[in-house]
Amino acid sequence: MADLPDKTTSFVDWYLEVVEAAGLSDKRYPVKGMNVWTPYGFRARRELDRIMVREIEATGSVPVEFPALIPRTEFQKEGEHIKGFDAQVYWVTRGGDSELDVPLVLRPTSETAMYPVFSLWVRSHRDLPLNVYQIVNTFRYETKTTRPFLRVREIHFFEEHTCQLDEESATVRVRSNLEAFGRMARSFALPFVSVRRPDWDKFPGAFYSVALDIPIGGARTLQIGSVHHYRENFSRPYHIAFEAPDGSQRFVHQTTFGLSERLIGAIVAVHGDAKGAVFPTEVAPYQVVIVPIPSGEKGPEVSQYAEEIARRLTGRGLRVFVDRSDDRPGAKYYRWETAGAPLRLEIGAREAASGTVTAVNRLGTKTKVGPASLEEGVLAALGEFDKALYDRALSAFRNAFSPASTLAELANSTTVRIVAWCGKEPCGRAIESAIDGALLGTPEGELPLPVPSLGPCLACGEASGTGWALAGRPM
Repeated sequence: MADLPDKTTSFVDWYLEVVEAAGLSDKRYPVKGMNVWTPYGFRARRELDRIMVREIEATGSVPVEFPALIPRTEFQKEGEHIKGFDAQVYWVTRGGDSELDVPLVLRPTSETAMYPVFSLWVRSHRDLPLNVYQIVNTFRYETKTTRPFLRVREIHFFEEHTCQLDEESATVRVRSNLEAFGRMARSFALPFVSVRRPDWDKFPGAFYSVALDIPIGGARTLQIGSVHHYRENFSRPYHIAFEAPDGSQRFVHQTTFGLSERLIGAIVAVHGDAKGAVFPTEVAPYQVVIVPIPSGEKGPEVSQYAEEIARRLTGRGLRVFVDRSDDRPGAKYYRWETAGAPLRLEIGAREAASGTVTAVNRLGTKTKVGPASLEEGVLAALGEFDKALYDRALSAFRNAFSPASTLAELANSTTVRIVAWCGKEPCGRAIESAIDGALLGTPEGELPLPVPSLGPCLACGEASGTGWALAGRPM
């Protein structure tokens, strides 16, 4: 295979070639934006789902699954929401040879599918909180250029929907979601920022939206998830009400938390390099790839030893693959570097005789492991790899931001800019125009790096009531 395009100067070309070379997705399906999950990509998705389920269930959320088709009558109950998705939905208007009495929407997201049923589930304050999630496919008629994982028309989607007693309880749930994602992101080795979107860019129907953003170079950002606080914006039209302890009827306050297959694209975008993809250990389809190098009369002994090592490591809960192909060792090394396997174990006659393995991680660090504590040595090597991978990602993350103190500085930005903003829309729009991108919003937590003291608004010069905001070019 020829060298990959340069990641810094030709990111999109580099990304597309890495996804294809690593065998993560097949885009040749005859519907644009609806791609095939290959065996290797599906394994990565399965591990991604496992981590999401683990962390959300730790917060008390439970799984459900709702139908994919939504009656138009339910979809249209919340006016702002329908306006936000109307141009993106797929309509089902026929069943066999018959016209449907009520057209059906193929779900773009599940508020309008779930909330009519929530109104039946929630009757009393004793039914609250209601915290449920599902992992399903959603469908949106994406009109922009589609790219595997990042912008598709059939989306592998995690969504939590909750009903809470009051606004404060919903705010607590939003914070819980952000903390849960922080734990997920650490498993993905992905530094990120939580940013409250400006009102003109929030989710349709939300009171406010918090986006989870990562920088991917050149002032570009990628939204990898979002958390929304709805207040009563959906519970009123869908009449999700309950009897309070004092006998009064009240509407629930609601939240949602959404993540998608875009996380796999983010892992490729952040960790990938000139050799291909790089997977952190928790998400990797195969955490350890064993490459036996049989030669001459020692060949059977090497193969047998490789299989023994695979059994031992599998017994410790690791996902292991033995590359038994007839390719030369160099071709195998190249293949698994491109695919992003965290750790490669090279086993030749010398290793078989000494009861050791030569371990090479995806960042190029080579160690000799065994024989007394081979399993522990492999686990330690994986831990060291994950730490090095996160440290590398964190360094790149911090270097991806820089402050700006004038609108003129935003032109031709090569980093995501940290700016002072008064909170007014005209000034936000001026910032967007100057950077030729978007005002991402205000960080929910700490800024990505230390900055000078807060000054006046970048656009209007107002000194009072300003706060920090981020501006960049969403992908």
